[in-house]
Amino acid sequence: MSKVIDPQAVSNPDEAKTGYAQELKRTLTFKDLVIFGLITMLPIAPTQVYAVAASESFGMAPLVYLVGVIAMVFTAYSYSSMSREFPIAGSAYSFVQRGLNPHVGFLTGWIIIMDYLIIPGMLIAFSNLWLSAVFPGVPALLIILLFAFIITFVNARGISLTRWASYLFLFCQLGLIAIFIICGLKYVLMDGHGIGGFSLTPFYQPGKIDLQFIASAASIAVLGFIGFDAISTLSEETKNPTRTVGPSVVASLCLIGLLFLGQSYMASLAHPNYEDLDPGMGYFDIIREVGGDGLYYAFILIGVLAVGIANALTVQSAISRVIFSMSRDKLLPFSGILSKVHSKYKTPANATIFVGLASVLVALFLSLDFLAKLVNFGAMTTYMLLNLSVVSHFFLKKKERSLKGFFRYLISPLIGFAVIAFIWSGFDRTTYVIGFTWLAIGIVFGAIKSKGYKEVPPVLGEV
Repeated sequence: MSKVIDPQAVSNPDEAKTGYAQELKRTLTFKDLVIFGLITMLPIAPTQVYAVAASESFGMAPLVYLVGVIAMVFTAYSYSSMSREFPIAGSAYSFVQRGLNPHVGFLTGWIIIMDYLIIPGMLIAFSNLWLSAVFPGVPALLIILLFAFIITFVNARGISLTRWASYLFLFCQLGLIAIFIICGLKYVLMDGHGIGGFSLTPFYQPGKIDLQFIASAASIAVLGFIGFDAISTLSEETKNPTRTVGPSVVASLCLIGLLFLGQSYMASLAHPNYEDLDPGMGYFDIIREVGGDGLYYAFILIGVLAVGIANALTVQSAISRVIFSMSRDKLLPFSGILSKVHSKYKTPANATIFVGLASVLVALFLSLDFLAKLVNFGAMTTYMLLNLSVVSHFFLKKKERSLKGFFRYLISPLIGFAVIAFIWSGFDRTTYVIGFTWLAIGIVFGAIKSKGYKEVPPVLGEV
């Protein structure tokens, strides 16, 4: 079981600040974290939702991604501030717990569990969908079990192995994106297809833009940005986390935003008729138009491996550490088992195996549309609470109200909160019903665990 320490009895300042003994192995650098963030957000993420986002936005998918980048940058700064203050593995769960309120922190963790527990299974399901287009005879159960086993085995062995797998898949994706953009430029500018040249139409069309349209479309496209916060779950495995984690969160978000904008803009120029795009395979069809069958199949195969293994690998790594963090605070069922660290690999192996088993069930029995709605609700709700935590902890509790503090700890997080709330307002009724039902279950469970919300984890009384 993870140890709660006496902050007066240790020399390590991070241990004194957090109240936890250092159990996980510190190996990661700034570069490792940026690459982890890019893989988690997935450079080729437009393959998943571009067609739907384009349809919802009258072909202005690049505008939708731009809104998403703006929304996430302010929230990324909030994660940067909190990860510097609390360099521990629980991400938003730990930050809201300490910055806003312990019980709200538990509910944040509960929402994160819903969110990230289903993402690996959703990613495996996407891979199964795409792979069936190339190898229709392969049984879905076999694909799902194989991918779940691979990511669970790699994560249980250690974050260093995860790091090298991330490097490999990242470079493959970046190479394919570069080829797609080069082929797209030739297709549009030299061959005269699509729009036939550069245009601002993918960003602005008079009479078609209103706030509701942007909110609805952004709530779909923002799926690609979900995961940048996963970097902060690796704080206890990072060298010098107070200086490294925050900047890596912001850097990875800005880089992925540029990749999304470039791909969606090129797709919009090459295929302006968004109405005839297939919701599931529309982006791949555009790739086939501009690059031929070779690029089409390469994107599908790399997409299958990148989504089903690399992306699922990093997301599983993140949620297993949130479950580990909540379990060492004794807030989840079977906390004694889920909080154990592997004696040799120094990883939360039991939590990782649990997530692997859950991924199989999610991929087998839940639809992609249903899963995407749950993921978006959970992520946006978490981000709003995180922004409020920055205001509460730094501006109100610590009274950091200099000119710099005023903008960093009040204005910036409030802008982040407002933009996220705007996107949150674009969800449909089903998403709200599912999301609030899960939250209600968490409220009841939290009340039982805390004896009517009167008790807090022991570590919070020590820090």
